[in-house]
Amino acid sequence: MQIHVVQKGQSLYGIGQAYGIPYQGIALANEIPDPSRLVVGQALVIPIVGSYHWVQPGQSLYSISKLYGLTVNELATVNGLSTSSILHIGQRLYIPPRPKSTIDALLYVEPRTPVSQTMIDEVKRRVDSLTYLAMFSYEAKRDGSLKAPTIDNIPSIARSAGAANALVVTNLENFAFNADLAHALFTDEAAQNQLFGNLIQVANEIGYKDIHFDFEMLHPEDRELYNSFLRKARDRFHAAGFTISTALAPKTSDVKTGIYGAHDYAAHGKIVDFVSLMTYEWGYTYSDPQAVSPIKPVQEVVEYAVSQIPRDKIFLGQNLYGYDWSQPYPSQGGVAAKALSPQQAIAIAVRQNADIQYDYVAQAPHFKYTDDKGVHHEVWFEDARSIQAKFDLIKQFKLRGIMYWKLGLAFPQNWLLLQDNFKIRKIT
Repeated sequence: MQIHVVQKGQSLYGIGQAYGIPYQGIALANEIPDPSRLVVGQALVIPIVGSYHWVQPGQSLYSISKLYGLTVNELATVNGLSTSSILHIGQRLYIPPRPKSTIDALLYVEPRTPVSQTMIDEVKRRVDSLTYLAMFSYEAKRDGSLKAPTIDNIPSIARSAGAANALVVTNLENFAFNADLAHALFTDEAAQNQLFGNLIQVANEIGYKDIHFDFEMLHPEDRELYNSFLRKARDRFHAAGFTISTALAPKTSDVKTGIYGAHDYAAHGKIVDFVSLMTYEWGYTYSDPQAVSPIKPVQEVVEYAVSQIPRDKIFLGQNLYGYDWSQPYPSQGGVAAKALSPQQAIAIAVRQNADIQYDYVAQAPHFKYTDDKGVHHEVWFEDARSIQAKFDLIKQFKLRGIMYWKLGLAFPQNWLLLQDNFKIRKIT
């Protein structure tokens, strides 16, 4: 597959001609509602096997082959050329697909009550691309009991597609992560035993394979208590035939203070079977406009993580959403940004006829517009280019896989490129 960025004056019909495929196929793959309406800067995934390269000034078969990890002979042969052929500017060369590595893919799902048919349909669309479907969330109570989410038949849908179900347990209380709740569990052995027993019972009843702790905003002084809690949980869960995993806040050093202080990368790397790095939310609802997961800070978290945790235990976290900020921005006393899917962001850009820009430092698309009330907006989101940058990071650091937050946010280009870049492991 290939990523194409729409240029001024281009139409979907013309783009299809350039790649030798019907424009309807591009529209279908990218879920474009009106093929006659594109916006400058919009990134499209072209559904072809392999990709094309158009020769730029000064390029040779040798330099182009190095760009794509091919030998000169391979590139020449597949294009019916000799190794001594002189290339012409604008000449189209075919780049064959490369071997794929195998990774795990985990997707959080947060069903509402009642579970909508739209949610069920989206689960059915995505489970083939997953190793784990993680049910968010079972809320731990101070006495070790659980508040369960409404799950309908979602676990059976995942299981039938070969995706393992993961039970996500949180320290959420009244819709917020609660450090005192976690502390109560960490210091009450009876409550711990009750919680672990309840989790094992639910996992057996529903058919969960992994029990995933997403305990956040903890008291930093509870760091060792959390580690001890996880060791006890691991021993109970492993004995019962389940794996254990955790979500980790994005850290670049072993900070022991603040809201991330209780997350001990080295300890989690030894205790649990895998971890999910929450490498997003640099741009968030109450920040000023910026990329949600800019590539440099994300890479810095990964670099620290691989120094503390085995690479084959690490999932890179990835957001499936962006934000629309309106002026005045939060730092100026304005309202919170609105979360939106990449498809919704594109729809706004099309409706407002706003050219999409791309920040190559952050590796993220963005645009500005003024609404019909005269309010200025700035939108940062994800597209095919930004997600490919994250896939390249997974390859570079040889990580176990990718974790997505969350199902229900339309981003068709992600799923196309995930399958194009990797083989997704299934757990039998």
